[in-house]
Amino acid sequence: MSLNRRHFLVTGLAAGAAAAIPSTAAHAEPDPAAETAQSLASRGLRTDPFTLGVASGDPDHEGFVLWTRLAQEPLADDGFGGMPQRPFPVQWQVYSDERARRVVRTGVSVAAPEWGHSVHVEVQGLGSDRDYWYRFRVGPYVSPIGRARTAPHPLSYGGALSMAFVSCAQYEHGYFTSYRHLAEERPDLILHLGDYQYEYTKDSYTIPGGNVRDHEGPETETLAGYRQRHAQYKADADLQAAHAAAPWLVVWDDHELDNNWADEVPEKPEVPQPNFLTRREAAFRAYYENMPLRRTSIPRGIDMQLYRRIRWGRMATFHMLDTRQYRDDQGCGDGYDDCPAAVDPARSITGAAQEEWLLNGFHHSRAQWDILGQQVFFAQRDNNAGPAKITSQDAWDGYVASRQRITQGWVDAEVRNPVVLTGDVHAHWASDLKLDYDDPTGPTVGSELVATSISTGGNGGDSDPAQHPFLTINPHLKFYNNQRGYVLTKIERDQMAADFKVVPQVQTPGGEVYTRATFVIEDRVPGVRQTYLRPLDPGLRTQGMTVEETVRLETERP
Repeated sequence: MSLNRRHFLVTGLAAGAAAAIPSTAAHAEPDPAAETAQSLASRGLRTDPFTLGVASGDPDHEGFVLWTRLAQEPLADDGFGGMPQRPFPVQWQVYSDERARRVVRTGVSVAAPEWGHSVHVEVQGLGSDRDYWYRFRVGPYVSPIGRARTAPHPLSYGGALSMAFVSCAQYEHGYFTSYRHLAEERPDLILHLGDYQYEYTKDSYTIPGGNVRDHEGPETETLAGYRQRHAQYKADADLQAAHAAAPWLVVWDDHELDNNWADEVPEKPEVPQPNFLTRREAAFRAYYENMPLRRTSIPRGIDMQLYRRIRWGRMATFHMLDTRQYRDDQGCGDGYDDCPAAVDPARSITGAAQEEWLLNGFHHSRAQWDILGQQVFFAQRDNNAGPAKITSQDAWDGYVASRQRITQGWVDAEVRNPVVLTGDVHAHWASDLKLDYDDPTGPTVGSELVATSISTGGNGGDSDPAQHPFLTINPHLKFYNNQRGYVLTKIERDQMAADFKVVPQVQTPGGEVYTRATFVIEDRVPGVRQTYLRPLDPGLRTQGMTVEETVRLETERP
């Protein structure tokens, strides 16, 4: 199905003016703000359709994307959220004040059944480097209010940037307490680095002691299934709060489609999925429908343009990567291995076109900080103290030549401050980045910060990071923690400070949050420097992590 202009409106109109829409839509469809509950009910809309909340995303210096999706019954098996098979016009408004009194932009977009009754609005013509608020309306039904923010002008640094990043939210393994705490932080920007949802049916991916919640429906393989699963996650109040708190930059990892997929190859090619490409098309379409993405990411069949660049004035450029859609299949399976294919220069995790795009971006960047928002561990992690190099074949360690070309690329381009942000591994890590990981005395050329999971793996446990064997085997690794949480950063011209936030308890709701450690990256000084480490809490269960346990927690998935 094509997405026509009525579903995606761009406005640069004066305050209070309505966005222009094609005359056929303007004359044929009622004013969404003027409709009554009775007239809506006559067309099948009988209850509040804003059950999935609101979101904003991909900001620039004069606007952002606004998103919502209409669903009267979010968990409906057919994936349509209890909505009738007809379009509904939806009014949207942007305000300059939190109390929603001063309207600065307004317009109408169409929620069409072909796109799951989702709404994507690209708002332009706003002031730079400031907060805005927004909401949607259909007749008497009004959505919650969300907060968005524009980036600084391209020639301005703006003030300090409060940026958080997260990954890996398994609905069944725990409550989304970290999303609630993240919303309370009120950051300027949130990056989600993948595994926004999980594809499994209930009782197939379990944690010790049992899951605390269950997925609805079978394993996601159809458009209806992916839509239903997204709706189940989006209906969570804590996730809705995080979306409403700030604009998001999103990229997927594997579980938005299928565990450890690689381009057109499913997780287990020895167990063929004859419908895998149809499944991929359905997953991509549902992902777009449920995320605050610009029209440049509208999927076309089995393809979707997700890697992109977002500039935050002169302070930061975010290079958002896709390390799934274009990668070669893992060379020796998905786990840890000493794999000859890992060093094959012909193999790539990004694909040639994305790699060229990224390297060109390095050469043209004038940002204070160049930040790679991506999915899987970048630095080398050898889990063997002997001569064998046993590394994760699903991460950049399985694509050594790709990592070398990109690292050398930012060195050659003289990128001022390269920082890699990562998710996937369900634990906090911090690392120095090297051109040659086999020479511990060689120069550090970048920094990596890794966010733990929101809930995947259940509560986890605390430990003394200095005692983790990975840090001994790999001296460029500087921190490890296996609790749940997120990373909150403050980006200034002279430094980037990262607080590793943890929530010790997610298997019961309402857990507290605190900073487990803080690392600082100084301007023009590559590498991470610890400035704070919270002492181990004797009241919490601690665990002495082993190589085997770390590998199990990362790779033991059905």
